[in-house]
Amino acid sequence: MSEEAMDRAVQQALAREGIADEVIAAGQFSPRGMSGSIFAGGMTGSSLGEVGGSVGEAVGEVAGVAGGMRANAAAHGMPEFMLVGVTAGAVYGFEGRSRSKEPGALIFKAERAGLEAKVHQRVNVRVLELIHPDSGSRIELEGSRIPLTHSKDVIEALTEG
Repeated sequence: MSEEAMDRAVQQALAREGIADEVIAAGQFSPRGMSGSIFAGGMTGSSLGEVGGSVGEAVGEVAGVAGGMRANAAAHGMPEFMLVGVTAGAVYGFEGRSRSKEPGALIFKAERAGLEAKVHQRVNVRVLELIHPDSGSRIELEGSRIPLTHSKDVIEALTEG
């Protein structure tokens, strides 16, 4: 999906919420730890499925991946997939698995005034921490390195100049 289409989807969600901010970047993220949860869940499910042979192992792995994703999202109080939009004044997180449709419910809003954005590079993801030092509040997100998620665009909008 094009960057412009994702920006437009988040812009529509802001308008739906009665927010007049203009989106300058948007991308897809998950709660921090999602990739690790997928790996651990898949390994556990695969091991449990060994009893049923190769088919049981494959089914167990798929079930374990899904379970790991749900458990991680629940532990963070966030959905498995989010569309995150950056405006001049705030960062908004919406529930959203699809990058081509208007996202669902508003999950968080972080004012950019005083906001620190820290990025940790991992093998297959970028971890984005949004921190307000005065209040101690912290939102931890994980963005895929796959270009079509546009997580890099969000990170650049928050960390440049």
